[in-house]
Amino acid sequence: MANQSAIRTPIVCVMGHVDHGKTSLLDRIRGSSVVSTEEGAITQHIGATLVPIDAIIRMSGALSRVNINVPGLLFIDTPGHHAFTTLRARGGALADMAIVVVDINEGFRPQTIEALQILRNYRTPFVIAANKIDRIHGWRVHEGQPFLKTFAQQNERVQGVLETRVYELVGKLSDLGFNSERFDRVSDFARNICIVPTSALTGEGIPDILMMLIGLAQRYMTGSLRVTADGPGAGTVLEVTEERGLGMTLDVILYDGTLRVGDDIVVAGNDQIVETKVRSLLKPRPMSDILVEERFERVRSVTAAAGIKVAAPKLADVIAGSPLRVVRGGNRDEVIEQVRHEVQDIQVKLSDTGVIIRADTIGALEALSKELDSHQIQVMRAAVGPVTRHDVIEAGTIRDPLYSAIIAFSTPVLPDAIDALADTSMSHVSIFEGGVIYQLIDDYIEWREEKKQELERQRFEKVIMPARIRILPNCIFRQSNPAVVGVRVLGGKLQSGVDLVLPEGKKVGRIKQIQERNETIQEAEAGKEVAISIDGPTVGRQINVDDELYVDIPERHVKVIEREMLDNLRPDLRETLEEFTAIKRRENPFWGK
Repeated sequence: MANQSAIRTPIVCVMGHVDHGKTSLLDRIRGSSVVSTEEGAITQHIGATLVPIDAIIRMSGALSRVNINVPGLLFIDTPGHHAFTTLRARGGALADMAIVVVDINEGFRPQTIEALQILRNYRTPFVIAANKIDRIHGWRVHEGQPFLKTFAQQNERVQGVLETRVYELVGKLSDLGFNSERFDRVSDFARNICIVPTSALTGEGIPDILMMLIGLAQRYMTGSLRVTADGPGAGTVLEVTEERGLGMTLDVILYDGTLRVGDDIVVAGNDQIVETKVRSLLKPRPMSDILVEERFERVRSVTAAAGIKVAAPKLADVIAGSPLRVVRGGNRDEVIEQVRHEVQDIQVKLSDTGVIIRADTIGALEALSKELDSHQIQVMRAAVGPVTRHDVIEAGTIRDPLYSAIIAFSTPVLPDAIDALADTSMSHVSIFEGGVIYQLIDDYIEWREEKKQELERQRFEKVIMPARIRILPNCIFRQSNPAVVGVRVLGGKLQSGVDLVLPEGKKVGRIKQIQERNETIQEAEAGKEVAISIDGPTVGRQINVDDELYVDIPERHVKVIEREMLDNLRPDLRETLEEFTAIKRRENPFWGK
């Protein structure tokens, strides 16, 4: 039947702070252990798991008496909260609903709050999973039980602790502008956020989470979930992977219409739009994750919403995060333009100067960019794919040395880039590579701080410091060409290669060398007695025994010392500087200011 309308599976995004149990919650639902395969046990890529309605009814029990028309739930497990904004469907968020996972013992953290702000911006319904209730001291575990059943079997003290923790979350949500309550006390689901106490480890409260999500979809979303079942498919590419016997394949979330074997599809490549034809479709078994599924079922067609593996020619250059569109009838040009427009709309903020970033997917690139922006780290260029020789050379020409860096998330560094790094002219360029975004950023920030200190040290080492000296009696070793005399450093720090002036400001000459016990030294601190050779003066004419001389500090150096170094100067250096600037400012009160 043409244009047949159907209710599609709602797409649920799982969000929350690092290590609060997002993937563990999904593992509990699907009975898998994806969490153990992730780098640093933190999810870095988006997996999709279909949980059919009969499995949800079996787990929750309470829904068996309700007439349900939602076919199930399609869960997307995200890297933190970022993929919620970076996985887009025609400019909006890909997900229809969300679970925000919060460690009930830790409460809200920065990523939790940011996730809530994102959900508010997208006006997306969500529930709070107040996770890790089994960590409450004295909690008695009742494996897989609904919350109210297990709660009733806890002692009074444990119940009191849980109530307190829930109300702390209610208070925090209220501060953020949300009305909320423990799920069993909510009467108006349109106005109140449900807080469901759960344990991903023991399964307690999991039936309630599933019941709340189905209830939300059933009551408020059936209109928005209605799709044209046989309309042209629209989806988002999660991953581009090579499969034995199939070649390159795409892991896709199909969120609208139908995708069939033989369909012409349009996706985005690294440098161009890719047009190809679907050769085969492979569907993961229900309750399995598309990223770790080993046995797929071959199907002729698939209807939204679904996670599906697509095999087709010419997929090698397709970028993850790309929109996928089916061409039907004569709309080829329109579809190509749609895909081009969506790809050009990548949300990466670029500056005239900044680091170069690389990632393996559009979503990861956007996530990395957002995280860098939140740390006030500018990005000059962003691209999907491996680090190239051109990236290294470009990083080497960045004027600000604190940005001479490439940050590569889950993407390799090509051999020609490694060769370019080995060149001495590129020794100042650093590459940070890894599979955990926050770790990459921490490594870059640490490198930047060390670099900043090194640059400061180098700059201050070149600054001529204040010093006052006196020519000692019986220590005239040579009268001229150059004059060699013994001096006492009365204050400050005497350096070689500096000019000397008399207290009235008259120039005397330049120190060529400083010696202490016949050894050449570069500087002498206050209290030292050393021999110095001075180009220019003759002892008995321009200088004499017991004369006091000052180091002639250039005006620009005085500005650096007074503006950036003054707080850290020793008292003798500060006093000597004041004496010297007083000499200079007799004629010009604004000298060095």
